Amino acid sequence: MHELSITRNIVAIASEAANGRRVRAVTLEVGALSGVMADAIAFCFGVVSAETPIEGARLDIRAIDGRGRCRSCGSEFPAPTLYSPCPCGSRDVELIGGEELNIKSLELEEAA
Repeated sequence: MHELSITRNIVAIASEAANGRRVRAVTLEVGALSGVMADAIAFCFGVVSAETPIEGARLDIRAIDGRGRCRSCGSEFPAPTLYSPCPCGSRDVELIGGEELNIKSLELEEAA
């Protein structure tokens, strides 16, 4: 399960960015085509964040739908899979959304 190591990295990055402050919430963007299981990240988060500045923080995961752009006709369309064809029938498609895995924001406690 690579989500465990991904969650460890998320906690490490957020802890470093918090610069010693407690984190109240972490917001992630997880693309539908990223190959990352958001439920597994949520499952690992509490255990991985124990005894860090992230411990007890709320985890908000925002799903990002897959999107493609056709190189033949130029249209943009929903892409539920990595190999979704354009509605015009072309398979010459560039993915423009859905592969994300971003820490979108942190909510920190006020500095003392």
